[in-house]
Amino acid sequence: MSARMFHLGWFLGNGFGVQAWNQEWAGTGATDWMMPDQYIDLARSIERGGFDFLMMEDSVQIPNAYQNSSEYYLRTASAAPKQDPAVLAGILSQFTDKVGIVATLTTTFYHPFTVARMISTLDHVSKGRIGWNIVTGSSTYAAKNFGFDMPEHDLRYEMADEFVELACKLWDSWEPDAVLADVENGIYADHTKVHTLDFEGKFYSSRGPLNTTPSPQGRPVFLQAGGSDKGKDLAAKYVEAIIANPPGVEKMKAYREDIRRRAVEHGRDPDSIKVMYLVSPVLGETDAEAEEKLARRERAKESNIEGLLAGRSHLASIDLSQFPLDEPLPDDLISNGHRSSFANFKGDGTQTLRERILAHSATDAVHLCGTPATVAAQMDEIMQEVGGDGFLIVGTPMHRRYVAEITDGLSPALRRRGLIRDGFEHQLLRDNLLAF
Repeated sequence: MSARMFHLGWFLGNGFGVQAWNQEWAGTGATDWMMPDQYIDLARSIERGGFDFLMMEDSVQIPNAYQNSSEYYLRTASAAPKQDPAVLAGILSQFTDKVGIVATLTTTFYHPFTVARMISTLDHVSKGRIGWNIVTGSSTYAAKNFGFDMPEHDLRYEMADEFVELACKLWDSWEPDAVLADVENGIYADHTKVHTLDFEGKFYSSRGPLNTTPSPQGRPVFLQAGGSDKGKDLAAKYVEAIIANPPGVEKMKAYREDIRRRAVEHGRDPDSIKVMYLVSPVLGETDAEAEEKLARRERAKESNIEGLLAGRSHLASIDLSQFPLDEPLPDDLISNGHRSSFANFKGDGTQTLRERILAHSATDAVHLCGTPATVAAQMDEIMQEVGGDGFLIVGTPMHRRYVAEITDGLSPALRRRGLIRDGFEHQLLRDNLLAF
């Protein structure tokens, strides 16, 4: 007996940034990453492969966490440079027909009016296929680019709650039937159905209304990575898809149950929230070939301790180079960046930093490895145990060969089991996401 149908998304982990520039199968990624071509190919491929959406990560700084220097990050093109994913979202929408496009925009560095207007515009030009990945930001270096220090973790989520509240009011400032486009009588819009807000909150204010018309979805589909209690509560209150990374099937199941409980407390139908688990399947012609690929990937970690430390330092906004590799991290070490992720990374304090950095993955809830048929069976079993709702594939590294392995290998295997969509029932992203 198979699991019920589930959803697929593609998580573009480095956003509109340098992708696998110095690795095999990278093509001309070192020189043309800033052009949209490879992303157009990706979006078209995952649309063909039955994915609900493409989600693009983003950050707005050159990292400086590891060794208090940008040297490693710029030398390796790690998390920098990057370009604005909202621009790419508009381009991708013109080269695809059904797949959703999700851009990351932070509530700490934008004003709600700016985001509401930008997202509404994108939803129009995509004919209703835009999502917003709601992030609060995590890096103090990013905050300094905007002239202030990064607010404390829980305060950022309090600000984000008000930010989303105001954005929603702005999207609702035009009644659905405000636009008449009455050529005969010369009336484009009924002004009595376009409303000012005069919103005065603790953190934000706006007169309103938006000067854009209601978009096809009215509001975008909301996504968020809710790991901390504050993050999970914000997600349960607003979002329609959650990016989750609890390690292991039991914790995946417990996480989903927690989110559904919180959704009910906020008066929402828990089935209206899709919990999507980050995974990086390793595929091969045979199970043995895939296992060897995975083993090579694990062995490569041992020669890339610096890269693993730099990446984790960036996420946590903590310079991990200051701590001895062969001792546990201090018990009282808390991140003001990705707080829950860092807490999971630290573990129970019995393992050394070296052991944790080699064992812990920032992108895998579970390891999936084998032929497409084998991995499809593994995903089927996991969803049966967890209860839903789908997976976010992380292209690591993101190049055309890996995209083909997933969309032309794994997707057909999942379809043969009846686990993913074989076509899109609706035009709007929200409708497709809630179709099952």
